[in-house]
Amino acid sequence: MPPSPPAVPKHTVDRQAIPTEAVDREAIPTAVDREAIPMEEVTGQGVRTVEAGAVDPASDAASTTSRANAGWLVLAGMLLVALNLRAAVTSLGPLLDEVRVGLALSGTMAGFVTTLPTIAFAGLGAATPWLVRRFSPARLLVLAMLALTVGQVLRAVTGSAVMFLLTSALALAGIAVANILLPMLVKQHFPHRTGLVTGAYTMALTVGTTVAAASAVPVAHAFGSWRAGLGVWAGLAAVAVLPWLPAALRGRTAARRSGTAHRPGVRPGRTRLGWAMAVYFGAQSLSGYAIMGWLAQMFRDAGFRPQDAGLLLAGVTALGVPIALLMPTLAGRLGSLRPLVFALTTASSLAYLGLAFAPRSGALVWVVLLAFGQGAFPLILATIGLRARTADGTVALSAFAQSTGYVIAASGPLLVGILHDATGGWLAPIGFLLIALAVQTCAGVLIARPRYIEDER
Repeated sequence: MPPSPPAVPKHTVDRQAIPTEAVDREAIPTAVDREAIPMEEVTGQGVRTVEAGAVDPASDAASTTSRANAGWLVLAGMLLVALNLRAAVTSLGPLLDEVRVGLALSGTMAGFVTTLPTIAFAGLGAATPWLVRRFSPARLLVLAMLALTVGQVLRAVTGSAVMFLLTSALALAGIAVANILLPMLVKQHFPHRTGLVTGAYTMALTVGTTVAAASAVPVAHAFGSWRAGLGVWAGLAAVAVLPWLPAALRGRTAARRSGTAHRPGVRPGRTRLGWAMAVYFGAQSLSGYAIMGWLAQMFRDAGFRPQDAGLLLAGVTALGVPIALLMPTLAGRLGSLRPLVFALTTASSLAYLGLAFAPRSGALVWVVLLAFGQGAFPLILATIGLRARTADGTVALSAFAQSTGYVIAASGPLLVGILHDATGGWLAPIGFLLIALAVQTCAGVLIARPRYIEDER
């Protein structure tokens, strides 16, 4: 009997057959069973063999620590960016009279200043997917926060009305890009914690909104000028640049990183889901901007002192902080979003009816219900991530829903003001908000069922 051939180790890897360049180092731990198969660890210097069942503790611990640190840095960067996403807008409202006098703004120009955010968010937000295909998200966020920083500084020091508009537009351009990028970053870095992370950054956004609105006047009084009340927020924007600098300096363009920039992109505007998302985003934003612009006046007309009316408005945004954290978490755990959609509609409907027929006696109740109803904003932000499979799909859906939605929202405060002037009361404006709420609910039913934008044509 001829001798048996020498035994070959069961899990020998043919180094000649597998080019090391083709091995994705990040994919190794999930592609093979490290306990059963000898591993080929690809390094920058070559290949070294790790015996079956053996784990290199140093490299494994270093890799885990590195990933954890990177995750915390991304989360910190997202929260800092979110704190800035409305401060430049809400700090202007309380100081608008002082700005009008200081820059000799006409009534028309002052009105344009108040609608500029929605115009910028709609127009510049739509261009963000094009930018993402050419630059890494880290580089875009650095540029966005720098634009926000410079814009806020320049508008606080200028003496020209035209320059004030232009520099405000520069600041808002940075916000518009960051608005679109954050849902994509959640999908990229925290795919299994979409609800929790979306809730965290939405809560940060709400905190920034509330603090800027509440402290703009005290800061201006402390420094003796409205310019300080607007310019101080540039420091917060500058801090938000820092977490993204390391990745921006070493990052490559999104096209080379992902290898997906040249494939046919997702086109939400050609899908039923994309339009439903845009209508829901637009209708809830319309109501949100109308409430921010007119709720205090409603309470003043009901007999409240100006400072008390302002506190009631602040109560809506303050109560929105925990709701902003809760709503995306619930959305991520529920199979269907219908219970949340109908709960938000019910709360907003009761609040609107209360404001129409008993604005003074039940003011605190209406504030609480309005705050809960405004949970539609964190809900739709979470849904953007839940209705896309990929980062590409998320940024496309985010851009379409937000840019189209802000076009819809821009008409809200204007129409409420027109109806109030025409009728001399608040029944017609509130009726308009109830119609917008009905449209929002219909769109909410369409987006409630789990599905993905990439699957729709």
